[in-house]
Amino acid sequence: MESNSNPNSVEGESRNWLELPVDVTSMILQKLGPVEILTYAQYVCSSWRKICEDPLMWRVIDMRYPCDWWDMDYDLEEMCRQAVKRSCGELIHINIEHFGTDDLLRYITQSCNQLSRLRLVYCNRISDEGLIEAVSKLPLLEDLELSFCSFNVETLGTLGQNCPGLKSLKLNRQFYRRVECDKGALAIADNMPNLRHLHIFGNNLTNRGLEAILHGCSALESLDLRQCFNLNLAGQLGAKCSEKIKDLRLPHDPTDDCEFTTEIIDDDDNYDDDYDYPFGLSDTDLLTDDDDYYEFSGGSDFSDYTDLYFY
Repeated sequence: MESNSNPNSVEGESRNWLELPVDVTSMILQKLGPVEILTYAQYVCSSWRKICEDPLMWRVIDMRYPCDWWDMDYDLEEMCRQAVKRSCGELIHINIEHFGTDDLLRYITQSCNQLSRLRLVYCNRISDEGLIEAVSKLPLLEDLELSFCSFNVETLGTLGQNCPGLKSLKLNRQFYRRVECDKGALAIADNMPNLRHLHIFGNNLTNRGLEAILHGCSALESLDLRQCFNLNLAGQLGAKCSEKIKDLRLPHDPTDDCEFTTEIIDDDDNYDDDYDYPFGLSDTDLLTDDDDYYEFSGGSDFSDYTDLYFY
């Protein structure tokens, strides 16, 4: 008896994947991502092309940057522009990783003012001015993530002032030993009173900064403090956090579900003058809030440089 070798057949009946219902095909194509759609899927047939041009397909744009893309000749910024254009102003959530410029952000915000979620990861070519300009044009922005980026403290405060409806903020990075800095925490506390969710993985804040956040962000429901090793939560502050925050993750909690590196930047044992810090920061940026601790010859100090370091 001859076996059925048709991979599209089940019990002798052939299955034509091109004749699936439009909503099912759309759901399948959305799982591919913008690069795969723009590069391959839209060219399969005319019906798929029509689906791929539907603005509803582009309400969420996830421009992650897998490692194997480094070997491909992709113009990710141009692809991102094409994806945004196809949304026809319906874009509500965009994720950009490992690329992006001020011009791209400007294009996005000029094309789509309904954006409610913006996620930037390893986007060190985007300037403070570019980020502020973009966010100021997003009145509906509620969810902002700036992970492994290098924006300064003043920018963080301005973002809070420009986004009164901001409910979720993520500032994830690697923890630096021997560094204490509360300026970022104070900027959050002073300018983001409506936050519900705050993730500051690897932050160098101290108990002082955490106290300010709890006081200034009274509506907080979730708080991720993993690898914030400058905190001492053994006393009343820890009890206050547990009582106030519904979903609390502590400095030493497991990091298994973290998608980023959890490596800790250690002390001078591994110091290298040519080391390229991962967030566009030099060693002079990584200083404490103590204005008298570091000094230049001639009596001036490094304290002003902590404004570059809000993580």
